[in-house]
Amino acid sequence: MKKIFMYLILSFLLFSCNNDTETQTKTTNKYQTQNVVLLVVDGPRISETWEAPAKENIPNRVNLLSQGVFINNFKNNGTTNTNPGHSALCSGVYENIKNNGTELPGYPSVMQQWLKYSGADKNKAWVIASKDKLEVLNNCKQADWKDKFQPSVDCGVNGNGSGYREDAVTVTKTKEVMRNYSPNIIVINLKDVDSYGHANNWNEYIKAIKTTDASIKEIWEYIQSLPAYKDKTTLIVSNDHGRHLDAKGGFSEHGDDCEGCRHIEFFAMGPDFKKNTIISTGTYEQIDITSTIAELLGVPLQYAKGKVIKDAFK
Repeated sequence: MKKIFMYLILSFLLFSCNNDTETQTKTTNKYQTQNVVLLVVDGPRISETWEAPAKENIPNRVNLLSQGVFINNFKNNGTTNTNPGHSALCSGVYENIKNNGTELPGYPSVMQQWLKYSGADKNKAWVIASKDKLEVLNNCKQADWKDKFQPSVDCGVNGNGSGYREDAVTVTKTKEVMRNYSPNIIVINLKDVDSYGHANNWNEYIKAIKTTDASIKEIWEYIQSLPAYKDKTTLIVSNDHGRHLDAKGGFSEHGDDCEGCRHIEFFAMGPDFKKNTIISTGTYEQIDITSTIAELLGVPLQYAKGKVIKDAFK
C-alpha cells in the first residue's frame, strides 16, 4: 500500500513538472518573433513621408506595406528631440534628458532588461547609431541597473564625443553586426534626414528621406537573407521626432508640441504582424514600442509606461 501511495505521489509530481514545462514552452513560443530590429529614422516630418501627396519619397515602404502594418496617427507625446525621443523608444518612459549625450536615460532600456532576463551575452543586443551621442542608450541612471546588463554599441565616428558619421556607414555596420553576432535586439539610428533638415537644405532633406527608404528595404532584404533572422525577425521603423509645421517655423527645426513635431511613423513587418494593413483607430504612441518589443520577446518590463500595440498583431 505504501509503495502504491509513493507511486501516486511521484506520478503527480512528474505530471506537474511536465505541465509546468509545457506552460513555459507555450509562453516562450507565444510569438514567432525571435529577434527585433528597431530602426529609427531621425526627424522626418510625416508630411514628407506617409502623408506626402503620392508617398513619392518612400516607394519602398509603400511596396513593403504588403508585408506589414502602418499606424497613421502615431505620436511622440514627450520631448521632441533626439536623445529624449530615442530614450522613450527604448525605455518606455518619457523623460526630458539632455540632448547632447551628457545625460543617461533615467530608466533601463528594453535591451538591458532583455539581457538580464535572458542571460545572453552583450553581443546579443546592440545600439548602432549615426549620432555618437546616442551611445547613452546602453546605460541608465537607475541605481539597480546603472553599468549593468549593457548592450554593445557602435555609435558615431568612434563613440560618444567623436562626432556623427554618414548613414551609409551605419547601414554597413549593421549588416556586419548581424552577420558576425546575430543579435536578438538591435536599435539603429539613421541621422541624415535630421542633419539636412537642420541645415535648411530642402533638396538634400528630401533626398535623405528617399535614401533612408532604400536603406530600410536593404536592411529588410538582408534580414531575410540570413538563416538566423529569416521569417523570425520583426522590423519596426519609427522616428524620434518630427519637425515643425511650416506655420510654426518650417522643416529646419523641431522640439515643441506642434503636430509636425509630434506626429511620427510606426511601420512594422514580421511574422506576428498583420499584412497590408493601415490602422486608423486607437491611440498609440512612442512609448508603446518598448512594451511591444518586450511582449514579442517575452521580457517582463520594469518602469515602462506604454502598452502593447496589439491592433498590429495578427
